[in-house]
Amino acid sequence: MDRLRIEGRWFMDESGRRVMLRGVNLGGSSKVPRTPNGATHFPLDCQNHREVSFIGRPFDLNEADEHFSRLRHWGFNCLRLLTTWEAIEHAGPGMYDEDYLDYFRQVVQKAAAHNLYVFIDPHQDVWSRFSGGDGAPGWTLELAGFNLESLDAAEAAVTMQRRFPDYYRMIWSSNRYRLASATMYTLFFGGGRFAPRFTVEGEPADAFLQRHFISAMVKVAERLVDLTNVIGYDSLNEPNSGYIGSRSLADRPIIPTRSPNLSGFDSMALGGGCSVEVPIADRRLNKMKVVAKKTLNPQGIIAWRSPEADIWRDHGVYDIDGQGHPVLLRDDYFSGADFLRDYLNPFIERYAAAIRKIDSRTILFIEGEPGTLEPMHRPADIPIVNASHWYDVITLFTKRYMGWVSVDWMTRKIVLLASNVQKMFTLQIAYWVNMSQHRLGGVPTLIGEFGLPFDLEQGKAYRDGDFSAHVRALSAYYNAMDANLVHSTIWNYTADNTNAHGDQWNEEDLSIFSRDQQKDVNDPDSGGRAVSGFCRPYVLAAAGTPVHMAFDQGKGSFELALDIDPAVDQPTVVYLPRIQYPRGVEVSVTSGSVEVDLAAQRVYWRNPAVGKQKMRFRRK
Repeated sequence: MDRLRIEGRWFMDESGRRVMLRGVNLGGSSKVPRTPNGATHFPLDCQNHREVSFIGRPFDLNEADEHFSRLRHWGFNCLRLLTTWEAIEHAGPGMYDEDYLDYFRQVVQKAAAHNLYVFIDPHQDVWSRFSGGDGAPGWTLELAGFNLESLDAAEAAVTMQRRFPDYYRMIWSSNRYRLASATMYTLFFGGGRFAPRFTVEGEPADAFLQRHFISAMVKVAERLVDLTNVIGYDSLNEPNSGYIGSRSLADRPIIPTRSPNLSGFDSMALGGGCSVEVPIADRRLNKMKVVAKKTLNPQGIIAWRSPEADIWRDHGVYDIDGQGHPVLLRDDYFSGADFLRDYLNPFIERYAAAIRKIDSRTILFIEGEPGTLEPMHRPADIPIVNASHWYDVITLFTKRYMGWVSVDWMTRKIVLLASNVQKMFTLQIAYWVNMSQHRLGGVPTLIGEFGLPFDLEQGKAYRDGDFSAHVRALSAYYNAMDANLVHSTIWNYTADNTNAHGDQWNEEDLSIFSRDQQKDVNDPDSGGRAVSGFCRPYVLAAAGTPVHMAFDQGKGSFELALDIDPAVDQPTVVYLPRIQYPRGVEVSVTSGSVEVDLAAQRVYWRNPAVGKQKMRFRRK
C-alpha cells in the first residue's frame, strides 16, 4: 500500500491525490482480556490479573479475512486499531507479552492485505479495568498503594464486574471523579509536582509511569515499523486530568448520567475509609437534578493497602479526625495548573519523540480531555492530526434517539426541530475543524470516535428488527461529517458483540456488527446493524481538492465538487455502495469521463478539466 503523508488538511497518496479516510474503531472488546474472558459481566479476578492474554482481540486470526472483507465491502478504508497498555505489559513493569505483539502484527498485516490503513490507538477509559474502565495494568494501581480487591467496596471505583446485574447504564464514565482513576491520572501526568513524597523505585511517579507506558508503545512500533499501511499512532485515548487543575476539592462536577455526585474531597474521604452522604444526581436533558441522597461506604472500607499508603492524606490534602470524620485541609491543592499546556502536551511530545525514533514517518493523532472546549496545543515539529471525539451526547447517555430535540453540549441549551439539530451537529464538528485550522496549523481533522448505542429503547430493534431510528441517527452524523469534509472512524466494530452483552464492556452496545443480526453468512451485509446509515458514497481519492460533498439518502443523490489539480494523473475514485444503489446509478460530470464498476462498488472519474468540477449520482 502507498504510504500516506499529510499536506494541509488532507492525507495524500503517492500520486498526489487527496485521500478521504472513512473508517471504524476495531474493536470494543479489545478493552478486556480474551483469556480468561474479561468481559465485564463476569467477575473481576484481582488475584491473577498479571496472568491474562489479549491474543484474539479483536478476533482470532482465522476470522480476520471475513471481518476485513466485510469492512471493505462497506466502504471503509481505515482502522483505528485498539490495543491497551495492559495487553502489552500486564505481567509487570518491563515484562512484555511478546506473543501478543506477534499476534498484533499479524492483525495489521491482514489489514494491509485488504488495503486498510491503520493507526494505532493505545486505548484507555478511566485508567484501568480495576477502576471501572480499561487500559493500564493492575500493577500500576498496586504500585500506587491501592488494594485492588477493595476499590469498588470503598467507592474508589464503580465496576460492573462487582455490581452486575445492578449496574446503571454509562455510570462507568463517573469513575473519572472517583479516587482510583483521579489519583492515577494525577500521578501519571503530575506526580512529581502533586505527590513529591511518593516515588517508585526512587523515581517520581509521573516519570516512572510515563516511561513504562511509552516503552510499551515503542514495543508496538518496533513490531510494525516496516508495514506501510500503518500511518500513525494515537497519543492516548480520552486523557483525563484527574485532580489536576481542580479549583476546589469541595466542588461537585457536572456528571453525564445518574450516579452519586462526588466532590474530590468526597472521593478521598471514601477511599480513606470514611462513610460519606452524597447527593444522587440525574440528567434532565440540559440540567442535572438531585434526586436522592445516599450514604456511601457505611462499613468504612479502605481503598489503600493500609492507612499509611493514602497518598493524599500523606501530603496533607485532607485528614481524618479523632472521631473518624474527614477534614479538608488544602481545598485548592491542585489549582493553578493548566492541564493541556503543562502536562498533556509535554507528555505527547515525549511520546511522539519515542515513537518517531522508531518510525520517523509516523503521524501523531492527538486529542484533548473529553468534554472540554479548551484548545489543544500543537507539539513542536511533529506531523499531527486532530483526532478529537464527537458524540450526540443525549442519545449516547439516554439510549433514545428523537432527532427533533437535543441538547447542545457546548452551550447546554435545548435544540428543537430536526433541521436545527442537524445544524447543531454540523457546527459542533466545525468547531474541531476550526481548531485544526487556526490553533493547530491547518492540520487534518479526523473524528476519532462517534456513533450511537444500538440498544436504543431497551433493545427494541433486536425484538422487531426495525433499525430505522439508527439509520436516521447515523445519516445525520455522517451528514455533519460530509458538510465539514472531515475524516472519521466510527465507534465501533466488535466481532463478538451480542444483543445480550453488547460490546462485552460496561453494557456499551455501539457495534455496527453483531453475530446476533447475522442471518446469512454468505451475505456481506448480514450481521450489520443499520448498514444503510453508515454505508454511503464518499470520495476515496480525489485528483484535486474536495470543496463540497453531500449525500441525500432519501433521494439517493450524491454531489461532489473538486478543484482539479492538473499535476495529478490518476483518476478520482468514489465509493458506490450497492445497498444505496441496488438497481444501478446514473452519473453525470461537468467534464471528463466516468467508469462505473458496480461489482467493485467504485466510480472512476478521469480527465476532468482544470478548476472546479462536479460529479452527481442518482438512483436508477
